[in-house]
Order: sequence, then structure tokens, then C-alpha cells
Amino acid sequence: MKSIFMKYRIFFGVFLVFSVITLYLFQNALTPRKTLPIFNPSDVNPELVDSTVQYISKYHTIADFSFVNQNGKTITQDDYEGKIYVADFFFTTCGSICPKMTANLFEVQKAIINNPKVMLLSHTVFPETDSVPVLKEYALKYGVDDSKWNLVTGDKKEIYTMARKSYLAVKLGKPSELYDMVHTENFILVDAKKRVRGFYDGTNKEDIEKLIVDINFLSNE
Repeated sequence: MKSIFMKYRIFFGVFLVFSVITLYLFQNALTPRKTLPIFNPSDVNPELVDSTVQYISKYHTIADFSFVNQNGKTITQDDYEGKIYVADFFFTTCGSICPKMTANLFEVQKAIINNPKVMLLSHTVFPETDSVPVLKEYALKYGVDDSKWNLVTGDKKEIYTMARKSYLAVKLGKPSELYDMVHTENFILVDAKKRVRGFYDGTNKEDIEKLIVDINFLSNE
């Protein structure tokens, strides 16, 4: 028996290696690979998208922007260039979902605090009341890390345009009030190429956990 094995040892060795490789490739083919969709305006609830961009079905990216953060610093697309980030919309006097959303975004901040690829960006929908000092007070209250998370205010028309045409995440407010907005509970995940990759319920713990997993996935792509 030993002599037979020795005689055909090369054959058995090749067969064993071939079998292992085949099994690996077969298992790999059957195991679904994780992917994240790329969202365009045509993929999203029309209530959340400006009518002028609802027809766009590919190549949608976040437009350039310029707002002022809680420290009075002008924040532009350059500050987020090449970054993965989570965006949302809120206002400081909101007593319903905003506190929970901000607390949950703080949990995301903790998860990404040592990841230089990831940042956070929160836009007020009431810039007329959410001034820089008001945003600063709110930032201190909720433990915002200035190096990772910007709370921004600015021209209401520009915020409206970003919300409805870029992030695809805010509903129309009163038709009688120009650029009135009703923010949703959505957190929007944006990749390093400025593409929308996911929407998450900012009040839901399971969605927050999923968001953190998806951020890590994009970080390792």
C-alpha cells in the first residue's frame, strides 16, 4: 500500500490541491457577496425628491455646498472630499424625533471616531432660528466632536436645494411658504465618490447598527 502511495504521490497531491481549490471556488460562488445599492432620484419616494430631478436614474452625486458650522467656520464639499459621511436634517427646538436622532448619531460618532475616512454632517431646516451660537450650544449638549461632526446652517434656499435635490430626504412643507421643509428621520449614507448609498431610520437602533456595518463595509471597499 505504501509503495502504491509513493508511486502516485504526485497524482494524489495534485488531486488534493485541485479538490481544495474547487471546493473553495464553489463555496465562494454560492456565498452572496455584500453590496450596497447606489441611489438615484428615480429610485426614491417622489415625496422626498424635487420634481426637477425625479427623472434622473444614474450618475447622481451630492452637489457642491457651502454652509456655516457650530464654530462659525465655513464648511464646503472640500471638507468632505474623499470622505464617507452620514448626513441628516434636524432643528434644535424639535421636541419629537430630533433628540433621539441626535443621540443615535452620537452612537455613530463613537463607532467612527478613530476612522479618518468617515465624518458626519447635520443640516438645520430652520436656519432662521438655528444661529451659530444656538448650534454650538446644541453641539455641546449632545457631545459633538468638532473634528468629526459639523452642524450647519445657511441660506434656507440652499439647504432646501441640498435636501431635495442632492440628499433626496426631506418632504415639502407648507406650499404657501417658499422653501418650507419637513425633515424626516432619515440618515443618508454618502460614499467617497459623493453617491448616496443608503437611507436609515435615525430613530431605530437596528437601523443604526446596520448603518455602522455599512460604513465599515464602504471603508474597506
